[in-house]
Amino acid sequence: MPGPCGSRITGVMFDAIRQLPGLSLALRAVDRLSRERRMARHLRAARAIASTPPILPSHDGVIIFSMIGTATLLPYLVAVKSFRHHLGMGRIVILDDGSLTEDDERTLAHHCGSPRILRIADVDTGLCPQGGTWERLLTVLDLRAEDYVIQLDSDTVTLGDVAEVRAAIAANDSFLFLGGPDAEERGIEPLPDYVAHRYPNGPVDEPAHMQILVESRLVGLPDADRRLYVRGCAGFAGFARGGPSGRAEATRFSTAATRLVGDTIWWRWGSEQVTSNVLLANEPGARLLPYHRYCNYWLQRVTGDERLVHFVGTHRYSDATYRRMTVRAIEQLTP
Repeated sequence: MPGPCGSRITGVMFDAIRQLPGLSLALRAVDRLSRERRMARHLRAARAIASTPPILPSHDGVIIFSMIGTATLLPYLVAVKSFRHHLGMGRIVILDDGSLTEDDERTLAHHCGSPRILRIADVDTGLCPQGGTWERLLTVLDLRAEDYVIQLDSDTVTLGDVAEVRAAIAANDSFLFLGGPDAEERGIEPLPDYVAHRYPNGPVDEPAHMQILVESRLVGLPDADRRLYVRGCAGFAGFARGGPSGRAEATRFSTAATRLVGDTIWWRWGSEQVTSNVLLANEPGARLLPYHRYCNYWLQRVTGDERLVHFVGTHRYSDATYRRMTVRAIEQLTP
């Protein structure tokens, strides 16, 4: 029967089928081709962003910051223009992942108000890992000394008023975008309580996602009893101007975590997100965005009350929701 987005074979069904033993290579190929077609259709729909009015930046102490490359240029323009439209403030700063072309920079200059473009090769990570978006986090921590900085991933779409974000900016409070509804239920809590609840059987061993391997061991930190934690998502986060967490604090935590889990684990993709969660959760006044309005897309039913949706890679092209929300966001930008 048709799924929530009208397709007969939904991403959920495919994900379930993929787990069956002896799955034929033909079915895997169908799944892959379906995702590729959805990606192509999404990119074609995203091209309409080029006909929307450019961002008129305002120098009001707010920076909308993203790390992008040439492959994510079109989705990024949808992400940043839809977010800036609903936020109504801020100027754009970009970290080039090393792949932006001269044509890309001309496009960004037109659509984003001649944004400041930083180069990833110029970011010194010091004792912290290189890659895995660490350059992004450390640049945000540098920029926040003078401005309120919002980290925005290129695979987000903003569809409505972001009043909670404006309220955090007005109070100069940092905010966290949560990883799931369970994080909202428990909120920011003492680190030992978080680990005891989520990992009642103790540290998780390989094979497991890097974040799980690290989180399940965080009680081993020397100052674990004085730390707070919540599982957030670094795809969207607000860093209060002049906040207490800077490069030095990030480096201290990274060094302690490396001693705890070893550099083989800590240097994997995901350690920057754990660090961002720790830094923001321990800042006075940190706010959690309501998950029903600011959410990751895990093939859940669309309610119509979503304000910002983050299309994580797992299900970005499992169905047509990303394309449909992209079209809706562009329509809202069209005069």
